[in-house]
Amino acid sequence: MSKVTGAVRVVVPASSANLGSGFDSAGLALTMFDEIEASFTDKPGVQVDVDGEGRNSLPKDENHLIARVMLKTFANLSMPVNGLYLRCINRIPHGRGLGSSAAAISAAVVAARALAGTQGTRMDDKGALELASSIEGHPDNVAACLYGGFTVSWIDENSYARAVKINPHQSIIPVVMIPKFEVDTEQARALLPTHLPYKDATFNLSRSALLVHAMTNDPDYLFEATSDRIHQKYRRPSMQSASGLVTNLRKKNFAAYISGSGPSVCILTNKEKVEEVISLVPEDFEAQQLEIATTGASVQ
Repeated sequence: MSKVTGAVRVVVPASSANLGSGFDSAGLALTMFDEIEASFTDKPGVQVDVDGEGRNSLPKDENHLIARVMLKTFANLSMPVNGLYLRCINRIPHGRGLGSSAAAISAAVVAARALAGTQGTRMDDKGALELASSIEGHPDNVAACLYGGFTVSWIDENSYARAVKINPHQSIIPVVMIPKFEVDTEQARALLPTHLPYKDATFNLSRSALLVHAMTNDPDYLFEATSDRIHQKYRRPSMQSASGLVTNLRKKNFAAYISGSGPSVCILTNKEKVEEVISLVPEDFEAQQLEIATTGASVQ
């Protein structure tokens, strides 16, 4: 057993899930990053320092999400832990649909695997995805956080999370419009129906298939490919202004959708149209022009 004696630093991207039609499957890594530094200590227990988002509200002990996930990962690797120190630098907004919890979970798994040294080799990338997905509850965001780029994920017949990374078209520029208010992910998911009209299901199936082509070969199809009938309209009551923004942007033929469970809005555009998109941001939203992050959570 040979664990790392120094600190490890992990950088992890934000992510946008669903992309309209690809509900609980499509994910996109974005160039907005959280960082964690982790090290073993001789002092028993867990100490957490937080900078940035959540500095005054997040737990500073073993109840912190990253600490909990790291301890679970160590247990899976049969790695005993005495003390643990974490420093978290949070730039991804919380409760905005940009994958902050998925980023934390993914970074925690990667950091624990790195700190475990030779023990960490027991967990490959598929194992990391499965563990992170089981904690997050779905694989779309964590797949993008772990792999980077554009990802398609699913749950196989044995109930294991699976994902593939697909290289996106280089012309695609993501713009996110982030409101000041938050939406609770579980509450947003609770608004979804238990049954769907057959025509709505087939509508999304065809668009999600088109989404892969649009993201990789022909972005001219992104507007149609990001169309949706199975989740965004049901969540409208929890984010009226964000839903209205999507409607207004799509009336102007922009490929806009609610990012994840919201309330941020993501628009997939190009360099010719990006300034026009940004000019349409409402006063109560902040627009950020990002890029697609080509790599996922990594040890620096």
